[in-house]
Amino acid sequence: MTKHTTEEPRVLAIILGGGKGTRLYPLTKERSKPAVPFGGKYRIVDIPISNCINSGYRKIYLLTQFNSASLHLHITNAYNFDRFSRGFVEILAAEQTLEHSGWYEGTADAVRKNFIHFKVQKPTHYIILSGDQLYRMDLKEFMNQHIASGADITIAAKAVNRSDASGFGIMKVDKENHITEFLEKPAKDMNIDEWKIPAQARGDLPKELEYLASMGIYIFNADTMEEMLDNEYKDFGKEIIPLALGKKQVNSYIFNGYWEDIGTIRSFYEATLDLTNPVPSFNFYDENKPIYTDMRNLPPSKINNADMTSSLSSEGCVITNSRIQRSVIGVRSIINEGCDLNGVIMMGADFYENEEQIAENKAKGIPNIGIGKGCKIGKAIIDKNAHIGNNCCINVTGKKYEDGDHGLFYSADGIIVIRKFAVIPDGTVI
Repeated sequence: MTKHTTEEPRVLAIILGGGKGTRLYPLTKERSKPAVPFGGKYRIVDIPISNCINSGYRKIYLLTQFNSASLHLHITNAYNFDRFSRGFVEILAAEQTLEHSGWYEGTADAVRKNFIHFKVQKPTHYIILSGDQLYRMDLKEFMNQHIASGADITIAAKAVNRSDASGFGIMKVDKENHITEFLEKPAKDMNIDEWKIPAQARGDLPKELEYLASMGIYIFNADTMEEMLDNEYKDFGKEIIPLALGKKQVNSYIFNGYWEDIGTIRSFYEATLDLTNPVPSFNFYDENKPIYTDMRNLPPSKINNADMTSSLSSEGCVITNSRIQRSVIGVRSIINEGCDLNGVIMMGADFYENEEQIAENKAKGIPNIGIGKGCKIGKAIIDKNAHIGNNCCINVTGKKYEDGDHGLFYSADGIIVIRKFAVIPDGTVI
């Protein structure tokens, strides 16, 4: 066990970028999960990075291997610390070395293959975070509890009801929050009454939340991390944590705030539209703990006679004589007159088209980037730089589509996803 002193811990934050992101496809067709736009002007990765910065942890590594070019560009533009802070956000993509030949094969394997980079910082502790979760957590408080408890490993946990427990790794704890057993996604008909949270550990949790689910967020003492990864095991949740039980003191840290895994199209869509509620579950409007992102130096949005209800509009948009309800409009979005949007996530554009590009589009019969005149769109995600022509109808006719690829668009749980750079001709009905 690491000896704890009064010295400030040297903490490295490691954000796991995830695999291919198949559950978020096609938003992950050309970018990694952490780089997917969120909330109009942000990227998903801005959430865990901001949690680290707001907690005073500014040495941050981001591990990724799929479609990382967009992520690299965002990180380079958004996170430049001054030389006095000694902070950094650095991407570590899978690389070949003399010791290993390539791809990360799991969360633990990704960390193991980067020890050569981590050890240079001489950390006393590692915080392991996920790149596709939506939450605000005071990681300093999490760390303080870990150190005070004398634990070797602490796992952030969310209290859940019996129905939700089947979707998570469930932990059995004693009255002092020591984790004694770990159960991966118990079947719905399995009796897990013995896994209920002890009364002494419950605090003020709602009575219907009886089980502790792992959030996939961990603190490791540095020497414990090296010891527990001195093997061939590849995954923290399925292998490393169960291995540690009985060998190390493993504690839980019960997190009672909002937390949402946004790793699927439906969860991503619902979490984004929740931002339009009068009091959203996730609050971007905390002055003391802002969510950071790329400062694009865009002009204010121009609203030309529009009726907007319960919607967010990001910088640099031009919206003309349209009706927009419960929608999130991303940067540089162009919405022409006579449009009706309801339940739409429009990710906007990476650039404004100039006159030459507009002329080229016209000659080829391609609509301009944005939404043309007279379009009606409902329950849809429009990825960046999409060209949608005039008088198009998208997901408003009541027609149902099987989940999967349909050429011009993708369908998932009744949500229509218009791909990045898609061209939707005038008059298209989807």
